[in-house]
Order: sequence, then structure tokens, then C-alpha cells
Amino acid sequence: MRIVLLGAPGAGKGTQCKRIVARYDLLHLSSGDILRQQRTEGTDLGKKAQSYMDSGALVPDEIVVAMMTDAIRKAPDAGFVLDGFPRTVNQAAELDKSLASYHQGIDVVLNLNVDDQVVAERITGRRSCPQCGAVYHIRNMKPKVDEICDNDGTKLIQRPDDSPEVVANRLETYRRQTEAVVDYYKSNRTVYDIDANKNADEVSTLMFEKLEALAKA
Repeated sequence: MRIVLLGAPGAGKGTQCKRIVARYDLLHLSSGDILRQQRTEGTDLGKKAQSYMDSGALVPDEIVVAMMTDAIRKAPDAGFVLDGFPRTVNQAAELDKSLASYHQGIDVVLNLNVDDQVVAERITGRRSCPQCGAVYHIRNMKPKVDEICDNDGTKLIQRPDDSPEVVANRLETYRRQTEAVVDYYKSNRTVYDIDANKNADEVSTLMFEKLEALAKA
């Protein structure tokens, strides 16, 4: 299976991606992870990306697509899940062209739909341990001792990008850029809209109902 997982920040993409990968033995391809790997390994693409990042500019779509396509070519026969990519219609179109050049394509797109209010509650309620990186939530996943990490006793913090103002900006960016990607995919292949307002287990059940038929095909 070749899957694209889309959804706003806070929709639960990270959690659901891990569950899909574990259930179907797929390769998890995160654009952020691959970018960091290419930079660390000092590849030509990594060096090109670094030059843009050092100047504060966005990495051009052609470089991002080239990185992802390279990773996809190395994926096992079982398939992969794309997480955090494509972010724009241009990236989606370029990815399609690249995959078509070696007779592949995206099989299905899972679109995690979630209300802005739910996103805000999920993200602004997160607390992180600056020491070990453990993540908690003030309502859904509380530490044993209020505001203290279970692992090492460090006082928990709210990351700057989890503030209400930043969350609002991230949602606006998502709507401006990535929602158009959903429309792009709906115009030419199967897209399943998943209600991601539910808890993680319920969301997984909805996803697997859609994926089982594809897995058996």
C-alpha cells in the first residue's frame, strides 16, 4: 500500500501513522526526518536544502520532492505512509509525475478531519519535559504529580509553538496551503475523510475499516 496521511496540526497524524505502519509493516516516510537525514549525511540534496535553510528561505518544492522520491524508491514492496508530505498542490503534482515515471502511484489518501476547537484544546494542553522529551496533557494524559515529569522529576513546560497564538497561525497556514492538497487528490483518486475528533482508538478503527479492503486486494 502507498498511503498519504493528511490532516491539520493536532489531528493525530503521528499517532495514527505509527499504528498503520505497525499493522501493515509499511515504511514511515516523514519529510522532516528525511530532510534532517539528508543534511546529516551530507548528500547533494541535503547540501542544497541546507543552503536555503541557512538563509532563512523555504526549501524549494523540487528539492523536497526529489528527497521524498529518492526515499520512496528505497521503500520495501509492502509500501509506505507519507507523513507531512505533500504540503502543497505543486508538491502533490510533482510527486505524481515522479512516481508515474517508474510506474507507481499513491493508492489511497487518508484525510483526518478535526475541528479547530479540538485542535486548540489538544495542542495548548500539551506539556513537555525539557529533559527527556516526554509529552503529557493537562486533561488527557496527566503526569502522576502535577506539572512534574514521571521519568525524571523535571518541571514540565509548554513549548512556545504550543501557545494559542502559534496554534492559530499553524491552522491558518494549513487551510491556506494543505487543504487544497485534499481537493487535488479528491479530483483524481480515492480519499477517505476520517473523523479525527474522536479518541485515538476510534480513529484507528475507522482508518483500518477503509484500509483492510485495500490490503486484501
